[in-house]
Amino acid sequence: MIKKSNLEHVKANLIKRKLELEEQLRTLATEKITDDQVQDPGDQAMSATMETLRNSLQDSELEEYNRIMRALEKIADGTYGICIDCGGDISEKRLQSYPNAARCLACQEAYEDRQP
Repeated sequence: MIKKSNLEHVKANLIKRKLELEEQLRTLATEKITDDQVQDPGDQAMSATMETLRNSLQDSELEEYNRIMRALEKIADGTYGICIDCGGDISEKRLQSYPNAARCLACQEAYEDRQP
């Protein structure tokens, strides 16, 4: 479990990253890929590729944003640093390097082994 003295620092970092992600998601949502002019097949392929990349980036950032929101909720309700699978403490070292971790290392590895 993370020390109380470090919790405010973690919370501040999570909020900072949350704000960064909100700005990036806002930019991605409003950014135009094309200039609405007639495109040749090469330009159309490039536009489709760029749209796919943008959607993938947006999905990744939205996932991170949701993890941060869950971590902030856990800080607020006093359950931050508790593994969602086994109920044990998540090591402070893990939380320092990955502050929105929801599982202890052992449970995370088991979770990843179960994924296709």
